[in-house]
Amino acid sequence: MRFLLIEDNSELAEAVVDRLTLDGHVVDHAPTLAVAADFASVTSYDLILLDIMLPDGDGRSFLKRQRNHKDGTPVIVLTARSEVSDRVGMLDSGADDFMVKPIDFAELEARCRAVLRRRGGKSTNRITLGDLTFDSLSGTLHTPQGEAQLRPRELRLFEILVNAPGQIFSKGALVDRLFSYDEEVSENAIEVYIGRLRRHLVSSRAEIVTVRGLGYKLDAQ
Repeated sequence: MRFLLIEDNSELAEAVVDRLTLDGHVVDHAPTLAVAADFASVTSYDLILLDIMLPDGDGRSFLKRQRNHKDGTPVIVLTARSEVSDRVGMLDSGADDFMVKPIDFAELEARCRAVLRRRGGKSTNRITLGDLTFDSLSGTLHTPQGEAQLRPRELRLFEILVNAPGQIFSKGALVDRLFSYDEEVSENAIEVYIGRLRRHLVSSRAEIVTVRGLGYKLDAQ
């Protein structure tokens, strides 16, 4: 998954990026609203983590602008304000959740998972599709041949495919979802990860299909 972190505290931002990156997510860090707007204008995000007090304005203005433009990207607000009125105001402005600083990273990860589940209309981290079961929390894939433990990048790639079975994803779109701007990778990297996932699915009726000239999709019998 690709996240946008809007936070001006460099130490906190670095810690959040490091923690979420270990989970296989891609996190773009914007220290100001201006940089965040530039990122959001050229990249689609699965989740936005939004600070309120920023050097060039109030994060709530960014949130309101996103919602006014019919952008439904989930937003978790990171705030030092703990008053009920502040929390209610942020939720009414379109935030999906909030966390009061200082942040507990385990809780942040759990809230990210919960918001993404709600976005996808799911109540748990487990997805059953045909004869396979995928658990995005543990990173395990259960097929007729047994259980496989997916590596972080494999996990996030399969998460993209299994959450939209039958949808075609181009190599470029997958690169954008899986790698940050700082990583120099070619679309061939996607072929490598697709090959690894296919080996895990060899005994399953589900398969990752190559759609010539377009990309990949997950088909489940």
